[in-house]
Amino acid sequence: MAAEAALSLATQRASQLDDPLLRREWFAIAWSREVEPGKLLARRLMATDLVLWRSREGLHCWRDLCVHRGARLSLGAIRSDNEDSSECLVCPYHAWEYAPSGACVRIPSHPDMKPPAKARVETYQVRERCGVVWVAMGEPGGSLPDFALADEPGFRTILAGPYRFRALGPRLIENLLDVAHLGFVHAGLLGDPQRGEVEDYAVTAGTETRGPEAKEIRIWQPDPDGTGKAGLVNYHYWVNGPLTAGFVKTEGARRFGILAQVSPIDEEHCESRLIMCLNYSNEVSDEDLLSFQDRVTEQDRVVVESQRPELLPLDLQAELHLRSDRMAIAYRKWLRESGFTYGTA
Repeated sequence: MAAEAALSLATQRASQLDDPLLRREWFAIAWSREVEPGKLLARRLMATDLVLWRSREGLHCWRDLCVHRGARLSLGAIRSDNEDSSECLVCPYHAWEYAPSGACVRIPSHPDMKPPAKARVETYQVRERCGVVWVAMGEPGGSLPDFALADEPGFRTILAGPYRFRALGPRLIENLLDVAHLGFVHAGLLGDPQRGEVEDYAVTAGTETRGPEAKEIRIWQPDPDGTGKAGLVNYHYWVNGPLTAGFVKTEGARRFGILAQVSPIDEEHCESRLIMCLNYSNEVSDEDLLSFQDRVTEQDRVVVESQRPELLPLDLQAELHLRSDRMAIAYRKWLRESGFTYGTA
């Protein structure tokens, strides 16, 4: 019976990445600073190996696979021709040369032959924003996720992660939206077990293009952001997309926000990248704030990886719910109404 259960779960996991709505999402898969000119960067998304590189024309994201004999292009090199200012990605195996368009333009073993039209690498849409490389595996369903704080003057932006979880994306997003766990999982930092009550709050239901939103959730925190200053903060949560969500917490004029994006790596793992913005405590170093976020995320990872069932139940009768779970309930309802199936049951 145990073997049958394990096989059933493995089958469920394998089918998760088949959700067509995943191909419409923008995923954060690298920091812009990592894609240096003249260098190739390998990444993995939705069980597909990718290679990122820059040419004079801009940033490119391709499938990390030469169409000739299947070698990894990320093991190759970028060739520049000073005479015509062209650049090509050269396969490490037989030195096939691919132009920024993805088309093969030269086969050294047959230099006089024009490469066939099907000698072309699979390419994907790629954008940069907030120092993040965003990739869509298919035709995007919308623009890049909004994060207003990153564009406001006076705010400092810090990039955190990637954080790898042996869990599927919806569990991570729901954890981000769960205010009730802060006083217990993050006791002494984001909450106090003796002050764990969550006041009632309202949730705005999601629309066809945007998920639910909740404002005015107040909670006392011993150390809200790693600066060591306790305070009563006010949370504003929102969902940009099935695997992208964020919050801003406010204490007077102090504002701290996170936009979290979760990318499926394979059938069992995902990675979370965070864009953090704040308008205060400039004396606290980026390194200290990142260390604080690393600590908080590790506390979450232990709990999220322990959750069962691994697939987020969209049937609201499958688990118990309280009024403090309203944002999570709204998120599950929205996923179900959207037809999103990855990481859900």
